[in-house]
Amino acid sequence: MSKTHKPAGLSRFSDMLKAALGPLVDQEASSFLDMMAPDGVMEFPYAPPGGVTRVEGQEALAAYLSGFDNILTIERMTEPTVHRTDNPEVVILEFGCIGQGVKTGRPYNQRYISVITVRGGKIIRYVDYWNPLIALEAIGGLDALTAALGTGGRS
Repeated sequence: MSKTHKPAGLSRFSDMLKAALGPLVDQEASSFLDMMAPDGVMEFPYAPPGGVTRVEGQEALAAYLSGFDNILTIERMTEPTVHRTDNPEVVILEFGCIGQGVKTGRPYNQRYISVITVRGGKIIRYVDYWNPLIALEAIGGLDALTAALGTGGRS
């Protein structure tokens, strides 16, 4: 997967994120991966047991996300609430998405809180707080998640 590949399910997320972060992030970026710094980190503190909790580096993140369209379709993103912090490099977003599991057809109506650190127009750290139970129900369990997204350089 090339750096600029934009899986259909992630394109809505990318567009929402670029609009929410505004001038903090490179507005020429064509995808979420392009918004990430080469050594950027994505963390999932609420990942289910055995799930990925951390992915380090743009290449590892590209590999991790390459299976996304195989498990979930995202029909739309909700309007984000943007919280500015005392640190101008850190933004907290509250948003949701409406979608479904590809193989199960079950709803994937998820709410997120994301703590995003941006430096020099690139995301250097993205901490993704989400409910894994909603994801597991939509896709058919942890085995389906791991099969589609792999370990992502799990830590």
